Amino acid sequence: MGIDREYLRKVLTFWEKLSEEEKDMILNNTVKASYRQGEQVHSADQECVGVLIIRSGELRTYILSEEGKEVTLYRQGEGEVSILTASCVLSSIHFDVHVDAEKDSDVLVINAPAFSRLCESNVYIENFSLRLATERFSDVMWAMEQILFMSFDKRLAIFLLDETTKTGTDNLTLTHEQIAKYMGSAREVVSRMLKYFAKEGIVELSRGCIKIIDRKKLKSLV
Repeated sequence: MGIDREYLRKVLTFWEKLSEEEKDMILNNTVKASYRQGEQVHSADQECVGVLIIRSGELRTYILSEEGKEVTLYRQGEGEVSILTASCVLSSIHFDVHVDAEKDSDVLVINAPAFSRLCESNVYIENFSLRLATERFSDVMWAMEQILFMSFDKRLAIFLLDETTKTGTDNLTLTHEQIAKYMGSAREVVSRMLKYFAKEGIVELSRGCIKIIDRKKLKSLV
């Protein structure tokens, strides 16, 4: 089965600004790919994997310290487009990131050189790419601001609130190890703070699950 034109039209907001030749170029340079949970999608050593469109699942973008510590920059889910995996598209931007599949994920991969050529000839594609890059760097700056300047209780409160908004439930299926990875912290630090939150009546803890029981009190920490 070929690539779904209607889906590309919905996700790629510049689609209607393309000529039929340009549309065909994207279709002919797009392939389907699947990644299992925990599988690496992109590493800092790979310059041009391609532009990724997430059909299902979730991808996590992170950086690695010299000691091998992971710092999560952002996560992307269904319908989102990952541009930093195609660094050659953004010739003036160099950013070494790693991308892993947080869940089993199906993606569309647009060939980076082809997309780069289209960027050079079509201002709407170029604007789309720069907007995506700007949004992602905004996420990066927010992550760095939290790590550098916020107390950990505030960071954890923000994380939990964001997760409840994202998932639509106050029952979060997350391990302390996962939270530590997402927040660029140590599992012991996360466990200690969650136990404090539980003692204060903000959350209830069970194996692999965190239930928010006092949202108002959690928000007061932010």
